Amino acid sequence: MTTQFSRFALLLGLAATPLARGDVDPLRRPNIVVVLADDLGYGDVQIANPRRGKIPTPRVDRMAREGMRFTDAHSSSGVCSPSRYSLLTGRYHWRTRLQSGIVGAFGRPLIAPGRLTLASMLKERGYRTACIGKWHLGWDWPIPEDRKALLIAKPTSPGAPPTDAQLELWRTTFSQHIPGGPTTRGFDQYFGTDVPNWPPYCFIDDDRTVGLPSEFLPRKLLGNNLASLNGPAISGWTLESILPTLADRASAFIEQAAKGTDPFFLYLPLTTPHTPLAVNTAWKGKSDLNAYADLVMETDAVVGRMLDAIDHSGARENTLVIFTSDNGCAPYIGVKELEWKGHFPSGPLRGYKSDVWEGGHRVPFLVRWPGVTPAASRCDLLVQQADLMATYADILGLTLPDDAGEDSVSFLPLIRGGARPVRTNVVSQSMRGLLAIRKGDWKLIFGAGSGGWGEGRDDQTGQLYNLADDLAESRNLYAENPQRVAELTDLMGTIVRRGRSTPGPTQRNDVPVNWARFLSKGDAPAP
Repeated sequence: MTTQFSRFALLLGLAATPLARGDVDPLRRPNIVVVLADDLGYGDVQIANPRRGKIPTPRVDRMAREGMRFTDAHSSSGVCSPSRYSLLTGRYHWRTRLQSGIVGAFGRPLIAPGRLTLASMLKERGYRTACIGKWHLGWDWPIPEDRKALLIAKPTSPGAPPTDAQLELWRTTFSQHIPGGPTTRGFDQYFGTDVPNWPPYCFIDDDRTVGLPSEFLPRKLLGNNLASLNGPAISGWTLESILPTLADRASAFIEQAAKGTDPFFLYLPLTTPHTPLAVNTAWKGKSDLNAYADLVMETDAVVGRMLDAIDHSGARENTLVIFTSDNGCAPYIGVKELEWKGHFPSGPLRGYKSDVWEGGHRVPFLVRWPGVTPAASRCDLLVQQADLMATYADILGLTLPDDAGEDSVSFLPLIRGGARPVRTNVVSQSMRGLLAIRKGDWKLIFGAGSGGWGEGRDDQTGQLYNLADDLAESRNLYAENPQRVAELTDLMGTIVRRGRSTPGPTQRNDVPVNWARFLSKGDAPAP
């Protein structure tokens, strides 16, 4: 039986389109590092928000000066799991079962077995692949369905220990291999916490927990922007240790992998500055703003440590590094306090994490590739995190299978200094599933309000903005531009129906996609 992976291997054996003079030699196979911050707002990077950004980010700013900063880069969603899916698969997440929200606690895998990922694509090309950090894309947890409620049950009373039945279930569950995780989706190795503010409160190494959870997380670590769900934890678990441990593991991987003969791919989805806002002592109070700002500074230092590890390993000249964030800053971390003190995490944008407005999904996006990407350069053209797959394939001279990277467009010409657009449209989604489509400067939102936690609603059913004139999305032009609304509505329908937004044979979405469900019946297009 021919699998997707074997079909892809066959493609690798065939001659791909020859590279033009001046393009990257595919035999060189650059190392690739993707650092994904968690909930870092567009305006939290100081170089992107010099007038209204008060948090020092010297190492991220330095990366921008050493490479290219994109000002119009987007995640697939205003929240976590869906954006991670699109980044790793090159496919919009709303083509899957995840039509809103995120993968829940102890949820099943979102990436289907056999679907090509960045890791599996690069592994087929001889890369050593590692994921270190937050996964949050589901596992096949070895939990009988009739016992799942017991696994996520809270203590019988505040501070009470687990019951004998809970302890037995924990022992049974966490002493087994956990299938369906990163090492089944193309990564040679994984180390991380899965979701740092959810159980199980322990590290996971490949597909086994590090230690056996035996107690509930202490009450002092719950709430107040720390952990948000109680559940099984290993004895002595601390939240402050998570980020330094991930940094140690990632630095060690880079150092070791750089000594080998094969190129490496490191996907480093950091757990910060997302809650828990567990700031280590050296960084507490450093920002003079609040705990979130302190954690942004600590995160910036970790990014610098990764860049130093690459440079000191001797791999700098042949390593492509991308730094970005999964969505915008969360409003509940003290945004109003920050803005009162002069720091605006979304910069000039409207909205925050969860929203379909720009502040929800327009994210920091930096590229450093010595000798290829011009230093201290800026690109104002449209890109999306799903584009990583087509870009890496382009670098290596590969042709993607028809059923992979359906929404991925190569931006290799841009990171080489090109000035022509590579992507003409992009689709974004809010936490509650409200979709928006962008074409050129025009953005159409298929419903009212933010679709997330954002305040305010528009009187009209839909929203239409010209981002060239109104980046803050303050003037709704929906009623006065029916032709533009019709054009973008037709385009959205086509992208949904074809199962892809790129050229190629029509593909199937995993589920029916009711993309216009937030419009009134009078405004919604016919199915």
